[in-house]
Formats: sequence, structure tokens, C-alpha cells
Amino acid sequence: MPAEKFVTKYVKEAGFTPIPDRAIIVTYAPANKSERIARLFSNEFFALQMCQDSLVLLPFGRMSFMLKKDVALEIPYKTIHKVEIKEDMLNWRIELDTDKGRIALSAQQKELSEWRHSGTLSVGMSGLGSGILGSGPLKIANWHRANLDATLAALKALPGRKEEIA
Repeated sequence: MPAEKFVTKYVKEAGFTPIPDRAIIVTYAPANKSERIARLFSNEFFALQMCQDSLVLLPFGRMSFMLKKDVALEIPYKTIHKVEIKEDMLNWRIELDTDKGRIALSAQQKELSEWRHSGTLSVGMSGLGSGILGSGPLKIANWHRANLDATLAALKALPGRKEEIA
């Protein structure tokens, strides 16, 4: 599974300036419980990278779980009017009100990350080498876990940042 350096590399290759340590794993948030159940085994995951002027989402392959070099979505900061982040069961729901409407994303909470998709995608095999089973030569950092708190705080600050950018 990809190290955070690949997220940074692919975002730079796409012409964006990534902000260090501001990448997390997200999905589109389900609208209701029925959609949550329907997506249980077919969810699509993205690396959300905060960049200098926008948010960028890079998709993971559905079968390979490898990060793709394609930019699935770019959200310029100047188009974001409001950001709301709230707890949603074992996830964080990130709602972005933009010029084009609301975009709802979901990020898995860090406490169980190693046992869920965010850990698998940001570390590799869930729990293996993440430090949850101990330290040693196979220890690999779970960048979703490491970046989550600071990235959520930075996302919350985006509407205030809009005035700074303009």
C-alpha cells in the first residue's frame, strides 16, 4: 500500500503544491443508513491532500487498493464557504459547502484505523508493521492516523483562510 510520499509525489506531478502531513484517507459519505449498508463492501477510497490553494482527492483502485495518479476531484479553497466536521459512528463526517453545493466526505477515526480500510491503505496489511502489535524492523507509520487531527483542524479553519487567500 502506498506511503504518504506517493500521495505527495502524484499531487506534485499533477501540478499542485501539497502541504506536508495534511493527507488522510476519505470516502464519499453515505446520505443515509441504507446507502451505508449498500456501500459496506463496495466503497471507493481516496487520499485527500491539502495543497497550497485547494483540496485534491486521488483515488485508490477498487481491486488493487493501489493509489492512482489521477486527480478525482479538486476543490479550490476560495470556493469553500463553510466546513463542518462531526462524529458519525466510527468515522468523522466532513461537510464542505462550496460554490457548487455540498460535498460530504467520511474519514475513519484514528483509534481503530489499523483494523479498518484507512489503516490498510496508509500502512499495508491492517495492523502489521503499524506499531499496534509492537515495534521493530517492520514498523511503518500509519500516515492517516498521524495526520488526522491536524488535517481536520486545518479543514475547519478553511473558511477563515478564504479571506487570507483572496
